Amino acid sequence: MQMNDQAKARLGGMMKTWDRRKKITSNLNRINSRIAVYSGKGGVGKTTIAVNLAVALAQLGNKVGLLDADIDCPNADKLMGVLQRPRYVDGVLHPAERAGVKTISMASVQENEEEAIIWRGPMITNAINQFLEMTEWGDLDFLVVDLPPGTSDSPLTIMQTLQLNGFVVVTTPQDLAVLDAKRSINMIKKMNIEILGVVENMAGDIFGKGGGERLAKDLDVAFLGRIELSKEFASFGADLAVLKHDKARKRYQAIAEGVISRLAEVTPAHEISTVPS
Repeated sequence: MQMNDQAKARLGGMMKTWDRRKKITSNLNRINSRIAVYSGKGGVGKTTIAVNLAVALAQLGNKVGLLDADIDCPNADKLMGVLQRPRYVDGVLHPAERAGVKTISMASVQENEEEAIIWRGPMITNAINQFLEMTEWGDLDFLVVDLPPGTSDSPLTIMQTLQLNGFVVVTTPQDLAVLDAKRSINMIKKMNIEILGVVENMAGDIFGKGGGERLAKDLDVAFLGRIELSKEFASFGADLAVLKHDKARKRYQAIAEGVISRLAEVTPAHEISTVPS
């Protein structure tokens, strides 16, 4: 029996999807651990935590990649101080590298960084899948994924595609930020993915402190650390905090060590990189 055009198109789409997933899986097989940095709302410093965490992991002797999956508002490369674009050779993206971290971001392929990316969910999902399919990360100990905030298509795509080992959830101390972080954690639990811990950002006299720690205690997850709202923790680019300030470096490395420790607890069958002695 001959297939009609509609059936052929459906089969062709299925084959294309299967081929894409095969390529993505092949790339992921060279990455030991995949960590998502996530928040319930924007403006809590999620990308700042993701970037500094990635560099801290590299400082501890690991091979690290950073994927900016916040397609709408990509900022990871700017925070990292990455100035060059990724190399594109024979259909493969080779990430730019700084401070031992290979970085891919939608901003790296934009002609104008001030141009708004006005895409619906399917286009954003397709862009994320293309990055996963086309990027040559090489052998990595850790891939840190900076997710967009909220519970929409983009984080769901990553959760379903990337085979994540765990989440780091970022919140600020205020009650509303903590509530949104709690919603995010409950979503992660529904997806049956491990929560590595909570980081409280922007703590201090202005926003207070302790909200992230209370959240971790209430939901019985690890509290990884607190980052103060101060000039040395807010520096980025050429003056990236974890590279330029001793206090920031020690704080972020402690968070990185906590992440590594939690990964060893939740994925004992995997070969997890350890902190050098």
